[in-house]
Amino acid sequence: MTIKRKPRPQWLRRAAAAGAAAAVVYVVAATASSTDFPSAWAALGEKNQWALGILKSQLEGIWTTGGLPAGAAMAIGQSPVLLSSRDAVLELRQTEEENDSPAEEKPEDGQKEPPAPNRPAEPSAPVAEEPAQPETPLIFADNGVQARTLTPSSPEGYIVTGNVYINNRSEKSFDETLFDGSFAARLSEEEGPKVLILHTHGSEAYTMPPGQEYEPSGESRTTDCAYNVVRVGDELARTLEEAGIGVVHDPSLYDYPEYSGAYGRSLTAAERAMEEYPSISLVLDIHRDAISDADGSPYKVVSGVAGVNAAQMSFIIGSDGGGLEHEGWRENLKLAAALQQRLTEDYPTLMRPVSVRNSRYNQHVSPGALLVEMGAAGNSLDEALLSARLLGQAIGQLFLEKS
Repeated sequence: MTIKRKPRPQWLRRAAAAGAAAAVVYVVAATASSTDFPSAWAALGEKNQWALGILKSQLEGIWTTGGLPAGAAMAIGQSPVLLSSRDAVLELRQTEEENDSPAEEKPEDGQKEPPAPNRPAEPSAPVAEEPAQPETPLIFADNGVQARTLTPSSPEGYIVTGNVYINNRSEKSFDETLFDGSFAARLSEEEGPKVLILHTHGSEAYTMPPGQEYEPSGESRTTDCAYNVVRVGDELARTLEEAGIGVVHDPSLYDYPEYSGAYGRSLTAAERAMEEYPSISLVLDIHRDAISDADGSPYKVVSGVAGVNAAQMSFIIGSDGGGLEHEGWRENLKLAAALQQRLTEDYPTLMRPVSVRNSRYNQHVSPGALLVEMGAAGNSLDEALLSARLLGQAIGQLFLEKS
């Protein structure tokens, strides 16, 4: 049976047409004295959100991922007023996209990872590593989550420098000749703290062993900073300070109670901290990943260290491939490669491949800015804390040598 939609009554179509005409008249009247797009937009006022909807629909997807679509570009090109503000419109689109997306542009917790070229091999057991056991053996309670050690099975699909594998998922081009062991970041000679640690998605948490559960605020998330990535930041800060490197640790939860816009809020905090402490040289945004197998079941990523599992880590490097200004992204990448090389010399499977993305993730604030994924939602907090200590030790070694 075919069901046909009833035609709309004649009066309803006339009313809709009259409403659209009234909207057009209002917009024209409100912007009559404006000479360009920004002033016209200001004249409409912030409360007229319906006007934004009309503009979006008329430009046929201007807020979609990528550059301006053909329809939008043609419409803008035929209007001198719109053409004068093309860059402003593109900047607004890119800012909205960056502020509203997760760190890795990955699915939310519990979903499958996006496909990537030459997917790393996934052995079921961690690989034992040196150096030797500590004087006091570490003992971690089992959280019951399946463990995997993700390592590249071949260099195909990666850019390889030394022991470092780089997965370029951006629009930018570079090759192994970029890496010679140098990087621009240095610890400042000014008095004061040298490192800023913050958390754009601070409520991200882990899977605790039975009897150590926390009060959740979402899927694998909690506002209890004794259990989320803020606790991991505490451990990293403590390790850096033991190495003689001063730290400012911002424990704010920029993803709670509202997830959208977290990057904008953490950027404001980073700029404020760097203005207050000009001595800050490194900015570390600490997250954790979310990984599932083909059946949708979460698993943890581990590396055998000192007789226990440490959470595998990965560096996420932003670029200007999305259109936002970030000329120094290569220096962030060179720092990540140098630090990962240092870590893999002692712990060959501790690091997953570096991932280069289009979004800049606030890394334009410093040539020493990194986003670090400390394990995944399936890891235990103990595993992530061990990795934080290893990362802090490597940072101390790398930068104190350069001082």
